[in-house]
Amino acid sequence: MPDLNAPEGFTPVERRSPFLDLIGPLWVSGDPAAPVYGLQIEQRHANARGDAHGGVLMTMADVVLGYTAAFSREPPVRLTTASMSVDFAGSAQVGDWVEGRADLQRIGRSLAFANAYLSVGDRRILRASAVFAVSS
Repeated sequence: MPDLNAPEGFTPVERRSPFLDLIGPLWVSGDPAAPVYGLQIEQRHANARGDAHGGVLMTMADVVLGYTAAFSREPPVRLTTASMSVDFAGSAQVGDWVEGRADLQRIGRSLAFANAYLSVGDRRILRASAVFAVSS
């Protein structure tokens, strides 16, 4: 994976998939109980206006929410996104470093709930909340 100016302390996310390889590399830093995920916006992430495409930001939010919830337990919980609500409060430009943090609300036997924010610096650009189906 190329180093795309990830801030100090960030390492590539080890969990990979063909789809995430298309938008990544995704990065992670911090306490495993409260990870911070990062993505540097590249030209390939941009829409016709030069902003990060909403679908890229929604994908990042889904990863931040799901990975934070799944890996909060040992062994990790198997989750499938059942519902996700997203509000865009701003945008990111090519070259911006986007960080995502999630707040895990609850993991039950059949459902898990979490909220997340994506930010560029001090500016929040997206709020998301999700419900996940818990699989055994």
